Order: sequence, then C-alpha cells, then structure tokens
Amino acid sequence: MSSTLTDDLLGAAQAGDTEALNRIYIELSPKVLGYLTARGAEDPEALTQDVFLSLFSRLATITGGEQGLRTFAFSVAHARHVDEIRKRSRRPALYSYDPSADERTTLSAEASALDNLAAERALSHLRRLNDDQSDVLALRIVADLPLDDVARVLGKSTGAVKQLQRRGLQKLKELLVEKDSSNHGV
Repeated sequence: MSSTLTDDLLGAAQAGDTEALNRIYIELSPKVLGYLTARGAEDPEALTQDVFLSLFSRLATITGGEQGLRTFAFSVAHARHVDEIRKRSRRPALYSYDPSADERTTLSAEASALDNLAAERALSHLRRLNDDQSDVLALRIVADLPLDDVARVLGKSTGAVKQLQRRGLQKLKELLVEKDSSNHGV
C-alpha cells in the first residue's frame, strides 16, 4: 500500500493548510491507533488524539520530510504509551467488587451501633451490682475464666464465687425485668 504522505504535503501542512493537516491525520492516525492498541494501551483512541495534538502543535519543527514526520509521530506515540505505563504503575489496580467472592464479614453500622448500645446497657447494669458480684460476672462472662481461676484471682473460695455469680445473675435479671416493664408500662 503506497503512502499518500509526501514532502510537499508536509510543507503544505507546515504552512497551515487545513486540508494537508486532515490528510496527514487520515493517513497516520489508523497506524498510530494500531500501534497503541498492539502495545496494550488502556485508551488507545485518547492517546492517538494526544499524539496528534502534540504532532500538530510542533509540526513547524519537524525536519526530514515525510520520513521525519512518521518518525516523529511514532516517537510521540511511543512516549505517550510509556507515560501511560508509568502512570498505571503508580496507581493501585482497580477490581470490580464481587460480593460472592468476599469472605470478609463486618457488622453493619447499625449492628455496630446496637452492639455498642447493648454493651453500654450491660455496663450500666453491671455498675448497679455490688463490687464482688460485678467482679465475678466480669471474670466469668467477659474474661471467660472458669470458677477455680476466678476464685484464685479474687482470693475467694469456689463456693463463694458460685454464690456471687448466682446472686449477680439474679440481680441482673431483676434489673432487666424492671427495665422491660418500665418500657412497656403505661
């Protein structure tokens, strides 16, 4: 396939002839686009436009005739592609979100808020127990310690810890029943 680019056409384009500029674009743009596509450019059409904006703005400085024009066009195309690769390497890779592949579990904001409220309510109820009952329940339920370990930590017998736990749980039950009846009362 013979080229329609000539030294005379380049001269006319350098003189500002819009028809010559159009013919250069029509001749070179498919080849530049093909080069950028083959090189794996993310957006070869946009890069092709960038190449021609640069080429036409520097057209007056091109020497070497038709071959110099081609060389310059593909030098700019190559530089734009290298710039794109560098830019791509500096930004994180983006992946579409696939909920079925996401194994993470996180509470929703609502669930977190409700958990925080529940924890606050539980703490406020624990504060209403005497210190021994509160200590026993905190060590048994929150710290998940067995009776013998709680007895050692508090310096009490296992029987005393059992009694404190039973009384503490009974008191919490009364507080919750009291709270529930006050919320549903008249």
